[in-house]
Amino acid sequence: MKPLSCKAIRASFSDYLDGAVSGRQMQQIARHIEGFEDEAGGVRIAGCAACARELTAWRSTQDALSSLGPAKAPADLALRLRVAISHEHARRNSRLLDRLSLAWENAVRPILLQVTGGLVGSVALMGGIALLLSAVAAPQEVLANDEPLGALTAPHFLYSTASPVAIVTENDTAVIVEASVDSHGRVYDYTIVAGPQNQAVRTQVANQLLGSVFQPASAFGVPVRGRVVLTFAGISVHG
Repeated sequence: MKPLSCKAIRASFSDYLDGAVSGRQMQQIARHIEGFEDEAGGVRIAGCAACARELTAWRSTQDALSSLGPAKAPADLALRLRVAISHEHARRNSRLLDRLSLAWENAVRPILLQVTGGLVGSVALMGGIALLLSAVAAPQEVLANDEPLGALTAPHFLYSTASPVAIVTENDTAVIVEASVDSHGRVYDYTIVAGPQNQAVRTQVANQLLGSVFQPASAFGVPVRGRVVLTFAGISVHG
């Protein structure tokens, strides 16, 4: 069995401690560190003290990490992830718009400028025909529930998957929050505009917003992102 160098042995320490090496590799590492009997010469070959010390340090680090146990996720982790994902989508959309704008300036716009002159006469003729047709055409019926062109609606609260409770604050102070709602009706960011803003209050507000579902804002009947102002009642608990 060909002996391994100290560099190769130390590179295998992580897999060795995790039990992720083959039996042959495990035997080579053990022989290198603990030593072995030379069958031909009948003498004891000492192990590598430097590699043994480094393996001991690896074991100590692994034991220390194991004693820490799993880390507890913050209470508002889901909201933070939602905010981060929303910001990443916004950055991607911005880069896409920049590329489209550059393509417009470099390719599409010059072509349109060249053909504009020839289209002016055609557009004027078509406009005159359309004007005559509109003068003799019968008026169209307008339904009462039609949404006006360009109508904008703000988000509306629908329900909450969590039981609504008052926010525990000092002196029964109400908390006023401006929440940002995405096109799916879920809150992805918020700002406390009035009331206490300590961590305990922010955690309670985040828990309430995570379970809140809204009718999203709309523009031209299409769901879009919007903002809504919410007021949470405050109660004080005295021991």
